[in-house]
Amino acid sequence: MFQSLRNSNSSKFQVSEFILMGFPGIHEWQHWLSLPLALLYLLALGANIFILITINQEATLKPTYHFLGILAVVDMGLATTIMSKIFAILWFNAKVISLPECFSQMYVIHCFVGMESGIFFCMAIDRYVAICRPLKYPSIITESFVVKATVLMVLRNSLLTIPVPVLAAQRHYCSQNQTEHCLCSNLGVTSLSCDDGTINSIYQLLLAWTLMGSDLSMISLSYALILQSVLRLNSAEAASKALSTCASHLILILFFYTAVVVISVTHSAGKTVPLFPVQLNVLHNVIPPALNPIVYALKNKELRQGLGKVLTTGIKNNKCGDGANAC
Repeated sequence: MFQSLRNSNSSKFQVSEFILMGFPGIHEWQHWLSLPLALLYLLALGANIFILITINQEATLKPTYHFLGILAVVDMGLATTIMSKIFAILWFNAKVISLPECFSQMYVIHCFVGMESGIFFCMAIDRYVAICRPLKYPSIITESFVVKATVLMVLRNSLLTIPVPVLAAQRHYCSQNQTEHCLCSNLGVTSLSCDDGTINSIYQLLLAWTLMGSDLSMISLSYALILQSVLRLNSAEAASKALSTCASHLILILFFYTAVVVISVTHSAGKTVPLFPVQLNVLHNVIPPALNPIVYALKNKELRQGLGKVLTTGIKNNKCGDGANAC
């Protein structure tokens, strides 16, 4: 799609590729950053694959854990989309990226980030029903509900984010093609254009308010109702248990949305302190995928038990594979 857009506007495109310079101000030694980033990426892949295996093998887990499985898939997709190009830059100095490839990456990143926000919203609804409407929970949070909510999130994010790369592809890139970044961010790429990119900035703002703004508003409302319900409980132990089930979710939500807000605010200061927003943008896309499964595993008793069963089964199978006597 982006290749055809580029061909239809060939008279406007003097630039056929972009050059991603990497981390601004530290080009000489930025390759050393590949080690901690690689460790984070491997941690994200390993932890999320382990979560998926546990959810798949433990039939006793509630449908709500399917949301965690979907979040794991989204996290791995986002981290892989980002880190594959970053590693190419840091290890092989492969800084060149074609326009269609750049716009495709831009689209995929927006889709995955929007999906993560949407899944957090679905998980907030799950917590609200579990705590405020516990008797209706089995009839509301079903596998059918999880499938419908997931399909809705996929359609919402895949359709509403299409204009982002389409509008970026219609800009006039005449001479400047170097961007001080590791990935194709919308505002970073369109800042290289020779014509007015106001419409891109406006749609980016509208998209943020439509997707993440609405998700965050509904998440805040859900937890306000949860807090109100918990405060009405006569038992301090019951209240503590109810809040404990939400703690892991709140930690991840606060990190995710705080990073999004900080990235948006610091982008305007990119000319004076360019390294910070670029680093934060990269870390925001690789730390949550590594952090999400770890936080949930540590804070959730059912998931910890499921992980323990998977590990125990795996160890027994390995022993059986070493010899018949081991079984």
